[in-house]
Amino acid sequence: MVVQVENPAGDFAPRARSVRALPLARWLLAVAALVVLMIAVGGITRLTESGLSITEWKPVTGALPPLSDAQWQAEFDGYKQIGEYRQINGPAGMTLSDYKFIYFWEWSHRLLGRLIGLAFALPLVWFWARGSIPKGYKPRLLALLALGGLQGVFGWYMVRSGLSEKVTDVSHFWLSIHLLTALFTLAGLVWTALDLIQLHRNPEAKPARLTGLAALTGIIVFVQLLLGAWVAGLNAGLASDTWPLMQGRLFPEVDWSKGFGWTLTHDPYLLHFLHRWWAWVAVAALVMLSRKVRREGVRQASVAIHSAFGTQILLGIATVMTGVALWLAVLHQLVGALLVAATAWGAHAVGRRK
Repeated sequence: MVVQVENPAGDFAPRARSVRALPLARWLLAVAALVVLMIAVGGITRLTESGLSITEWKPVTGALPPLSDAQWQAEFDGYKQIGEYRQINGPAGMTLSDYKFIYFWEWSHRLLGRLIGLAFALPLVWFWARGSIPKGYKPRLLALLALGGLQGVFGWYMVRSGLSEKVTDVSHFWLSIHLLTALFTLAGLVWTALDLIQLHRNPEAKPARLTGLAALTGIIVFVQLLLGAWVAGLNAGLASDTWPLMQGRLFPEVDWSKGFGWTLTHDPYLLHFLHRWWAWVAVAALVMLSRKVRREGVRQASVAIHSAFGTQILLGIATVMTGVALWLAVLHQLVGALLVAATAWGAHAVGRRK
């Protein structure tokens, strides 16, 4: 296939060389798979209360864990200065061995983030240097790289929000920013890979556009994901272990004394209620999108959307009824990421230009 590509100097000119878009698409899908894994490990890190175990951000040297007893003790001593240890784990009798367990998950989460950065940046440089990036795709790839960098920054701001002696957990606002940035990046990776697959099949293919239905569905799903992140950050999943009722009633008791705005963003009972029922609004939107996808002839994407939201609903109910069992909660977060990928696939399908 001969396409117009950007040469290393940055100018555009037809070049009589074979430029294959498919390798770039496969690379982006591999990075997307790593992001899904990252989101799952992040869920384990949160559910095991491991996120505050590393109290410093060392982008380079932090890739290595402590290698001696003295280094382990220094890390543990740093952890002892924050509120989570002083108010919860210290009185509970946490040992160095206990600390190593939570350290492992946070370190693994950060290490995977570094690996994803390398898995994206190094091939990008390779494709760029070879002039293998099709015309118009460089800005998008650079934007995805920037999103990855921001993800690391947001992750540190999230951790820093929980390092005070007065708090015992991270800000649920920063947690939602951290998670939603990862999910947005995942959608961008999938969308760009699908554009490149279309380009591979047809050298004249143009990038898909975002249709009104897809945008509306994306907004509705975004609200659901935001509510889910707040529920996770506030441990609001524990507000009820019954379904469909909460506290024996449809609408739970909510404390409105601090005002509507504070209650809407902080009350665990209200957020739990909104998250469990807004899910059905998301389902309705996803059903409409998947029907449009099927009419466009992309049955696999329609099946992926239905499978993802159906599994997600069942996992959400099971997570509540088991009192937030760790493995179910992790699967709930993992399938949420797969739902985002499937939704991006469907939105791309309805936005393809004939």
